[in-house]
Amino acid sequence: MASDPKVLTFEEVAKHNQTKDCWLVISGKVYDVTPFMDDHPGGDEVLLSATGKDATNDFEDVGHSDSAREMMHKYYIGEVDPSTVPLKRTYIPPQQAAYNPDKTPEFVIKILQFIVPLLILGLAFVVRHYTKKD
Repeated sequence: MASDPKVLTFEEVAKHNQTKDCWLVISGKVYDVTPFMDDHPGGDEVLLSATGKDATNDFEDVGHSDSAREMMHKYYIGEVDPSTVPLKRTYIPPQQAAYNPDKTPEFVIKILQFIVPLLILGLAFVVRHYTKKD
């Protein structure tokens, strides 16, 4: 690592989000992982999905080995300016129509399970009534 690390803005780092030009932010440090794209055990898609954001959680959740952490040193290019990193956004679920249990297939099946036996019972009474000899 350099003694005077280069400070990059988050916007600058986020621009490098392609297979031939891929930078990641992990624990406030910026890594140019472009040379490692073909060699990454999880494939280049994993690295590309971590671009444009703070990839610290993605990196830590996987549980990388000590050798993987040592390998990061050769890809280090600087620090990210913490004031330019966007605040973590809370998850906002997409707007959905209110759940109406009366419109589900399960509801129709339950109604049929109630009505069909009643219809059979009613039919049995009708047949009995008209076929009954006086």
